[in-house]
Amino acid sequence: MALYIDHECINCDVCEPQCPNEAIFMGPEIYVIDPAKCTECIGHHDEPQCQVICPIDCIYPDPEWKESEEQLMEKFRQLTGDSKLPV
Repeated sequence: MALYIDHECINCDVCEPQCPNEAIFMGPEIYVIDPAKCTECIGHHDEPQCQVICPIDCIYPDPEWKESEEQLMEKFRQLTGDSKLPV
C-alpha cells in the first residue's frame, strides 16, 4: 500500500526530506504523498521513514491504494532504474 497523510498534519516539514522517492510534497493545505512514488521505503529502508519521523503519527496506509510487497518492490525498481535487484 502507498501511504497517505491525514488532516491532522501540522506541516512540521520533517517527513518530506526523509522520503527516498521524493513522494512527499506540500499540497494546498498539508503535505501529500504521491501514491505512484510511494514504496513504503521498500528497497531503501526496513520501515517507512515518514512514519518513523512523524511527531504526531498522522501517516497511514492508504486503503485506496493497495499493493503487495512484491508490487512495491517492482515500483522501487522502476523508480530507481535498478533492474539488478532480486525479484
